[in-house]
Amino acid sequence: MSTEDKFRNKSEEVAGKAKEGLGKVTDDESLEAEGRADQSESHMKQAGEKVKDAAGKVKDAFKD
Repeated sequence: MSTEDKFRNKSEEVAGKAKEGLGKVTDDESLEAEGRADQSESHMKQAGEKVKDAAGKVKDAFKD
């Protein structure tokens, strides 16, 4: 996972947490749910990047 991808995914996660918190404070269930969804999407992207990293390591291991 590139540093840029890590940063982008983490910033999306933080933005989702902020949205969720704002939704709780303002009693806006829709905004709160949107924040949770943003966080979930970010976690899925992070998991996908980890799978790509692992696949690259396996590929490199068979090069030798």
